[in-house]
Amino acid sequence: MNEKLKVQSHHLERSAYLYIRQSSMRQVMENVESTKRQYDLRGRAIGLGWRDDQVTVIDSDQGESGASASWREGFQHLVSDVGMGRAGIVMGLEVSRLARNNADWHRLLEICALADTLILDEDGVYDPANFNDRLLLGLKGTMSEAELHVIKARLRGGILNKARRGEYRCRLPTGFIYNEVGDVVLDPDAQIREMITHFFETFSRVGSATQTVKAFAREGLLFPSRFRNSKRVVFRPLTTSTALRTLHNPRYAGVYAYGQRLYRRTVDGKKQIRKREPNEWLACIPDAHPGYISWEQFQHNLKALEANGQGYQTARVSPPREGAALLQGRVICGRCGCDMRARYVTRRGQVDTWYVCSRAYVSRGEPHCQSIAGWLIYEKKERALYAKTERHSTMQSVID
Repeated sequence: MNEKLKVQSHHLERSAYLYIRQSSMRQVMENVESTKRQYDLRGRAIGLGWRDDQVTVIDSDQGESGASASWREGFQHLVSDVGMGRAGIVMGLEVSRLARNNADWHRLLEICALADTLILDEDGVYDPANFNDRLLLGLKGTMSEAELHVIKARLRGGILNKARRGEYRCRLPTGFIYNEVGDVVLDPDAQIREMITHFFETFSRVGSATQTVKAFAREGLLFPSRFRNSKRVVFRPLTTSTALRTLHNPRYAGVYAYGQRLYRRTVDGKKQIRKREPNEWLACIPDAHPGYISWEQFQHNLKALEANGQGYQTARVSPPREGAALLQGRVICGRCGCDMRARYVTRRGQVDTWYVCSRAYVSRGEPHCQSIAGWLIYEKKERALYAKTERHSTMQSVID
């Protein structure tokens, strides 16, 4: 009886929005009873006075976590329609279906209160404009967010305990496998082991990741790479990113490491990654398994990479590059489709601009794709601009 008293005629003139969500695709496939209960809320709306054609079902967020609204398009659509006064009531099986985040939940409550929109869950109908109902809904939202925190803390605690003992199984880099008893051993494929060993020997000789890539390209050598979440290994040309990733991975030194990065969510919901210092790692166990290099050699390699990268710091001692290319960042290579970079050459007392496609050279140590003088492009651009100006002047004369 109390529910029907809250539902007024102006609510029935607007639509009833039914929001349906499961946190993962596994829940969507296996927890079918929960999904069925959510769809059954349509009958609650019809029982309160809404017609069947007035019920709008939003189920596009199936398989999406409710921890944030930034990646849930269906929830954003719901909030938008509520703000425009299209919704008479918003229905969800429970608060956790609508939001697991207090910021998103209270934002929805505020908009519902301003738009005079009711909220319905399995327990009853609430009016966000009413203080007592708003207090109860806020408490439910807090409990929902706390529940998510407790679940994550419980799962995270188990993982951290196993990681501190070095027993948590992480994805291994190329060159390592788990044996029958679960221990980490070197890959039984001799070609993979020899190529990784040759990679570290080459870096020790040349002292640079880029020079190592060039050495592999000159010798025609391919580097092993394992497909993600697969045991299949393929041999590909070595790239700079692969070389740096290999040099920074402590597993190649026989060290079990966990928690090397810190993940945080930004305001727009994107994941921000920050590298931790070795003394801040959650787990660091030397000599945990066989490696290709020693821990001392690994640290020496990192120092060499740091010294090589000092030229790209903000406070670099070299002066800024002379010249100003007109089309910097706008010229695209006609062969490979990559952006061409501007280069400056001093000849006969003047600075010439060249546009060079060096992506293959930088990443894989291959020859430059092509290069073209800047003055050739500028002349063609000038002639095209002059012809366009002439046509405009001729048309203006005809009009006059």
